Amino acid sequence: MEAKCLVFLTMAVMLALANGQESVKTVVKIVKGKKVCDKGWECKGWSQYCCNQTISDFFQTYQFENLFAKRNTPVAHAVGFWDYRSFITAAARYQPHGFGTTGGKLQSMKEVAAFLGHVGSKTSCGYGVATGGPLAWGLCYNKEMSPSKIYCDDYYKYTYPCTPGVSYHGRGALPIYWNYNYGETGEALKVDLLNHPEYLEDNATLAFQAAMWRWMTPVKKHQPSAHDVFVGNWKPTKNDTLAKRVPGFGSTMNVLYGDQVCGQGDSESMNNIISHYLHYLDLMGVGREEAGAHDVLTCEEQEPFTVSPSSAKSS
Repeated sequence: MEAKCLVFLTMAVMLALANGQESVKTVVKIVKGKKVCDKGWECKGWSQYCCNQTISDFFQTYQFENLFAKRNTPVAHAVGFWDYRSFITAAARYQPHGFGTTGGKLQSMKEVAAFLGHVGSKTSCGYGVATGGPLAWGLCYNKEMSPSKIYCDDYYKYTYPCTPGVSYHGRGALPIYWNYNYGETGEALKVDLLNHPEYLEDNATLAFQAAMWRWMTPVKKHQPSAHDVFVGNWKPTKNDTLAKRVPGFGSTMNVLYGDQVCGQGDSESMNNIISHYLHYLDLMGVGREEAGAHDVLTCEEQEPFTVSPSSAKSS
């Protein structure tokens, strides 16, 4: 059923992109005293967020091409896989929930740049002297090329048992590792990723959807999502303040990676993610000056939300 819905949505997106966005009209109604809207294929389902600009209003194909300029060069490892249509189709699922539609245009553009900054840094094959610079090579990969292990954790053998002969190495736009993460993501997307993790390297829309689900969903109960800490939905507790966790881009890294990136001072892995975000802000016409103060942008002094088990360190 989920696959059929994805096919129908993809067809709707193809028609919309071919015909332009002029035919999409905003339908408005009042529900329990609140204004909610429906914008057809891109923001459907009577949501307050659909009353705002949608992503295609400010982020279009040419901008996607600018951000990921080298992804289809012959030396890249996922030539022809990633494209704007896959991204915007995936985003249509989450725009009614506030992805890229929370707040005004500036806030929405910053969130798209932030999300894609993570994606670009985690899928890059850029290096210091690469043509176009190291930040032009996002979406170079859609999977880990030479996995060192199969990432099967038997602790989850009753909830997310590993399928014999299957490897749960990194795949996707925000690469997923381990059987339990494939199982949880698959349940959320209603796709059997536990038995077929390769779906993420076969379908770019699904790969983007999995990344957006992770962005919009708390990693653990009683923790915020990356979306919430970025757009300001999250209000830090006293303990958060003592741990130097504040709303902003820095805390998105804390939510997604915990102690693998944050609380380690001025680390290369953290700075690589930040550099992609700032670069994308510039390319989208927002400007890196809108990224905020240093303590908002980084997580170098933040105590991690999550302390990773030693077995996950390599992911």
